[in-house]
Amino acid sequence: MDQRGNEGSGHERIAKVIARAGLASRREAERWVAAGRVSVNGKVIGSPAVTVGVRDKVSVDGRALPVRERTRLFLFHKPRGLLTSHGDPRGRRTVFVNMPSHLPRLISVGRLDLNTEGLLLLTNDGNLARMLELPAVGWLRRYRVRAHGRITEERLEALRGGITIDGIRYGSIEATADRIQGANVWLTFAMREGKNREVKNVLGHLGLAVNRLIRVSFGPFTLGDLAPGDIEEVRTRTLREQLGGRIAALAKADFSGPRAQRQPDDVGEPELARREKRRRGGAARGGAARGGRR
Repeated sequence: MDQRGNEGSGHERIAKVIARAGLASRREAERWVAAGRVSVNGKVIGSPAVTVGVRDKVSVDGRALPVRERTRLFLFHKPRGLLTSHGDPRGRRTVFVNMPSHLPRLISVGRLDLNTEGLLLLTNDGNLARMLELPAVGWLRRYRVRAHGRITEERLEALRGGITIDGIRYGSIEATADRIQGANVWLTFAMREGKNREVKNVLGHLGLAVNRLIRVSFGPFTLGDLAPGDIEEVRTRTLREQLGGRIAALAKADFSGPRAQRQPDDVGEPELARREKRRRGGAARGGAARGGRR
């Protein structure tokens, strides 16, 4: 263990190691360190700058860090009304509560708003999640949008050059009007950055009020006919091919490790999520049975 926090050869920051084990995002792991939940070689650490090597023994809440399993990616059809979070202080339902119990601990690649539905990528690899969120990766995120109001193709075409709204610069956007439905218009909206509430902010600036938002694809992965609430895993071979050598190398993806099974009380599951599961009881088990399409 390096108390100075220098990432030398074979050493990595503790939060990165925890994220790669699939327990949490780096940010969440840093909060665990600050809360005194993480130990290295039997000693509680208080700084996320600590680095560890392969010989160091890391534990969270007194339990040894699990052996890193292979990098896995899942496609989840997020219904409306679910938070993309592992827990909520207000007790609102999250996308992780009703996940099939056999799955590993998963992290979302970015977020979808409470009332946004459609494709959400989930992974057990914190490094991969962080990598795929970066605009530099360049993966197109495509949405189907229903909005109240009218818009011309000329104004939509102008979005290809980007737009600045309230001091925030949004990059090139591909937007087309597909059909009119009463007082609403259906559009296809695609961008590569995915800033917070980008679709609603941009279309609102153009005089449209979004009343339904469905993400239909993220990079090479599509929603297809996946039913709301269902989840299915991307085959390892397909994932390796779609990521390509550059992204896989930058994320340090591992496609040869074991395929772990999640246990109900796995280390790292936030207490809020556990309480919510206990409160929902049978409903959580019913939801788990509904998901898990492979």
